[in-house]
Amino acid sequence: MGRKSKYTIEEKVQAVLDYKNGKRGTIQICNDLEIEQSSLYSWVRIYDKYGENGFLPKTKNKQYTKDFKEMVVQAYLNEQGSFKKIAIDYDILSDSTLRRWVKSYNSHEELKDYNPKGDVYMTKTRKTTVEERKEIVQYCLNNNKEYKLAAEQFDVSYAQVYQWVKKYMELGEDGLTDKRGKRKEESQLTELEKLQRENERLKRQLEDKERENIILKKLQEVERRRYSPKENKNQNI
Repeated sequence: MGRKSKYTIEEKVQAVLDYKNGKRGTIQICNDLEIEQSSLYSWVRIYDKYGENGFLPKTKNKQYTKDFKEMVVQAYLNEQGSFKKIAIDYDILSDSTLRRWVKSYNSHEELKDYNPKGDVYMTKTRKTTVEERKEIVQYCLNNNKEYKLAAEQFDVSYAQVYQWVKKYMELGEDGLTDKRGKRKEESQLTELEKLQRENERLKRQLEDKERENIILKKLQEVERRRYSPKENKNQNI
């Protein structure tokens, strides 16, 4: 099923009202708007809690404390609801934010206070060494490509981190040199150089995929424990 990229506030509200009033059934609404049922149910929860204002664009970052993050992560792990439901219940801007916290928690990473200042988006670029750029890129990749987190950690701009990671994925460590990743055109390469370049690119893609798989396996293990009858029985003893 294809999906529209965006829906107006009016479309969302009308869908919710039709659902609540029985004017259109779930399947008809989802077919009409080309959305999944989970999206419709999410709209209903948002409308029930915030009304039409719940569909207004989010223009400001929210401040989340370490204690708050740990509280909502535990709410999810204790089966108080899905990512979407808990995000709505605790007024978190996006369920993807909660997903990141759960991944970090299960990777034994410390959940830290977050006070959004927008600095990393506006910070002026600063000079860095090749070794610094390598360290920053590896940190970003090891943290699920959290560009903003890496920018804050190393006191550089968001744009710098994004460009360094992009160049590294395309060119490897050569992309992090002071030549800003300049390289021969494809037509200037020998066959051996073309093979070497392609091998390096595939190697980086494989490493990136392996990182994603490790995180996914950890999350799947948490889900397995949550819904395992044996685990639930032991928790109730």
